[in-house]
Amino acid sequence: GMKHNIARFFVHHMRVNLKIVPWDYDFTGEEFDGLFISNGPGNPEKCAKTIEHLRRVMEQRPNLPIFGICLGHQLLSLAAGAKTYKMKFGNRGVNQPCIDLRTGRCYITSQNHGFAVDDTCLPEGWTPLFTNANDGSNEGIAHSVRPWLSVQFHPE
Repeated sequence: GMKHNIARFFVHHMRVNLKIVPWDYDFTGEEFDGLFISNGPGNPEKCAKTIEHLRRVMEQRPNLPIFGICLGHQLLSLAAGAKTYKMKFGNRGVNQPCIDLRTGRCYITSQNHGFAVDDTCLPEGWTPLFTNANDGSNEGIAHSVRPWLSVQFHPE
């Protein structure tokens, strides 16, 4: 699940009113100013309820900022219509190099995942944002018009 450091950062440094909910919680009818989809374990396709909730919010509130990390990246990608796949070994550790496709700059990141987003099937309006320099797997996506983006690595 979500790292406590992320919640502390939002509350203490960003002064955000934060509501943490379980993976299958239906948040679609609630009022909020942004949506953060955290990391977590397992196959993202098993989180069908969360994917459906995300898809509904994306349709009903297209200007709502959404940011996902790790599993949240995979869930946002699936809600957008992309596909994921199980990696042979996964990317694990604190030294995964990720290339920012906008600038060419390389960031050394912390990761722990066994699934990845297939960025060859991103729907129209979505673009890859980061790529893993070791294996070429997708490390982030962004929507070209909407305030929606996600990264596979742990950015904290």
